[in-house]
Parts: sequence; C-alpha cells; structure tokens
Amino acid sequence: MNIPFETVVTDIAVIGSGGAGLFAVLKAKEANPSLDVTVISKGAVGRSGCTRMVQGGFNAVLSSEDSIDKHFSDTLEGGKYLNDQELAWTLVNDAPKIIHDLEVQYGCFFDRDESGSIKQKAFAGQSFDRTVHKGDLTGIEIMSRLREQLFRVNPRELEDVRALDLITSQSGEISGVTCLDVRRGVFILVRAKIIIMATGGAATMYKIAAPAREKTGDGVAMCLRAGMWVRDMEMLQFHPTGLLAGESRMTGAVLEEGLRGAGAYLRNALGERYMSNYDPARMERSTRDLVARASYTEIINGRGTSQGGVYIDISHLGKEEVLRRFPGMVARTRLIGSDLATRPVEVSPTSHFAMGGAVIGINCETSIPGLLVAGEDSGGTHGANRLGGNGVAESTVYGSRAGKYAAKIIDQHSHATYSEDRKSTRLNSSHANISYAVF
Repeated sequence: MNIPFETVVTDIAVIGSGGAGLFAVLKAKEANPSLDVTVISKGAVGRSGCTRMVQGGFNAVLSSEDSIDKHFSDTLEGGKYLNDQELAWTLVNDAPKIIHDLEVQYGCFFDRDESGSIKQKAFAGQSFDRTVHKGDLTGIEIMSRLREQLFRVNPRELEDVRALDLITSQSGEISGVTCLDVRRGVFILVRAKIIIMATGGAATMYKIAAPAREKTGDGVAMCLRAGMWVRDMEMLQFHPTGLLAGESRMTGAVLEEGLRGAGAYLRNALGERYMSNYDPARMERSTRDLVARASYTEIINGRGTSQGGVYIDISHLGKEEVLRRFPGMVARTRLIGSDLATRPVEVSPTSHFAMGGAVIGINCETSIPGLLVAGEDSGGTHGANRLGGNGVAESTVYGSRAGKYAAKIIDQHSHATYSEDRKSTRLNSSHANISYAVF
C-alpha cells in the first residue's frame, strides 16, 4: 500500500529539542549560517523534554581551588570506572566553555555570590562545590534563553512531529528519517545530509519515573534498528528522591540533589537517619546509586512509609531559608498537599536516567556515516552512575560538539539516494525487515 507523505529536504536534521538538540542547532548555524537546519520535536520546540525540568544545576570547574582532574576523578568514581574515559575527559574540559557561552553569548544569568562571581553549590558525590545554578530552576533558565536564540538563527521547526525510523542508503550512509505529524496525521519524509539524534532516554518504562513523558527511548530504538552498536543498556539510574503522590502524575517528580547538598536528612518510617548504615562518611551526600539502593533496602525491609517510601527533611534549616533557596521545590510539594519548608516529605527512588545508549566518539560520530548522536541517546560518558549536575553538562557539551562537527563535515555528505522499497517499508512499519545489532 502506498501511503501519502510530504517531503522536507534539509542539510541537517536535529531530532529532539532539549539542551542537546538546541545547542546542536545553534552551533551548526553559527558555524555556517547558510546551512538549512531542521529541528524535529515530539512536543513544542524548546518547551518539552527534560533539560527544562533540571532543578539542580550544571557541573563546571570555575574556581582556582577546583581542577579538571578533580571533576574527572569524581566522574569516574561515580561511574564505578566503567566510563568511556575519553568521553568523560571531554565533558569536564568543555563544561566551563559551555557555561561561558550560556552566560556571555546566550544570556543565561546564574546565581552570584557577594563578589559577583558565579555561585556554585554542593552536590552529592563531588569533592568540590562546582554546581552552577539558577535557584532550583536552572533548566528553565537555560532552555528559555536557548529557545530565544532560535529566533536569531531561524531553523525550520517541525513541532508535534514524532520521528519514526532512520533511512540509510544502499551504501550504509544516512539518507533521512520518516516522521509522523501527530496533529495532522500526516507522514513526513525528511531527507538530510546529516542527522543529529538527541531525543533523550527511556526511564518512563518504570511506574515511578522522573522524566518528561515524551522521553520513551525513540532515539536509541531508531539507532538499533538502523544497525548501530549500543552499550551499557542494562544500566539505568534511579534518583533517590522522587515525590510520592498516589496516582497523580506528580509521582516520581524529582526533589533535586541540592537538598541533600544543603544538609537535608533522609529518615525511614521509624524516624532513623539510615544513611549512617550505608555510607557513614558522606551520609546523605553519597552518590545517587548508593542512596537509592539504601532507600530501597529500607523500604523492602519494612522500614518504609505506608506509600512505600522514606522521608526527606530539610525543615531544620528554617522555613524562610528553605523558601529562599528552594522555591520551586517548595511549590512542587505544596501542589500535592505537603510542604518541604516546614515538614518531612515522602519520597522514593525514581527511574531517572539511561546510562546506556549509542556508541559515539568525542564529536558524536557513529558507525553510520552522517549520523551523530548527542546527550542521553549516547552511552559511556557516565559509566554505571551519573553524578547530579553532569547530565545537563553532557547534553550541552555534546550538543555543541555535534552541531560544530556537522557543520565541519557537511561538504563530505550529499543527499544520499535511498531505495524506494526501504522508504516504503519504513513508512508502513517501523519493525519490518530490520536487522538488530548485537549488544
């Protein structure tokens, strides 16, 4: 059966419009303003995805008392030394440059200390307070400014359009991607010289989950069906402190790591501060994986709450101080009838971040010519466990690299020819005649 479809021809197609996707668009257009760039977004461009949901912040070495080596060492220790060390080294080296771009070039305004310098706060698993933030609404600040910058470079925007499957030429080079315009019910074939995959992870497969609901693993699935290698797919990070709100969609929403960095306590239903049994040196400021496992152990051993959770409590800092430092999270807890500023709040480990993904190089290049992968669709940077504050850093660092690299190699690629049979197959069924990679 022949299905009617529209065709869009572009130089670079960016799939996803979170931090990685928008940075890729901006850097590609800045490197070569004549490029035709198309951004494909399952939701509203710049207003969907998970970067906007980031509360905590962005890890970057800015202080003379800190060092790249320390950040690198913390990242490897947090990842249980299963990281791709070249990717991790690139992350920590590029992060300060991205903070400079965000503030100086794109207009982000992060919190400042009394001297006027960027203020950095404590986050779990780190040997130095290096997390740059805008209160507890850092992601909104970053994404709002990046969205504004799109009006300057003016890419083509396909909103409420879901990418379905990659199309490759007979020689194995990227040729395009099939999509579905959800609002109109129309298929779209986007032909591109280069595709940048930046759709995010798949943590929403769990009942208690933190990410935006549109993050359903589409990018990695498309890469697999196109024959790419992936890595570390068995590893998925659980954030220790997701809200418990019954059947509400607020269940799983994160109360960010800055709470524990600021001195919040975790207690079981018996009132015991149980982290002393699991990491007495770091207590609540231990790494996410260890804290999440500790909380789960308390719950399954009968020391959890009636909802199957534990308590986080920062009320000892005083109501006014909590309101000043964490207004977004106080508001979030009040939506479900609790109040972080004055009493303990029930939380549970919540599915948060996919550690695995496509195998990439430091410029986001993959085994398929013309296909780049950035952000949570890729694997290796964080090893077995991501440090809080390294996620938005990864998205923007590698989104930036993907955009620059795409502009650099664009002349090496053309609109590769594709088989009509392959195109027809991908429009009719995303699961037919597909070779899966071994992983």
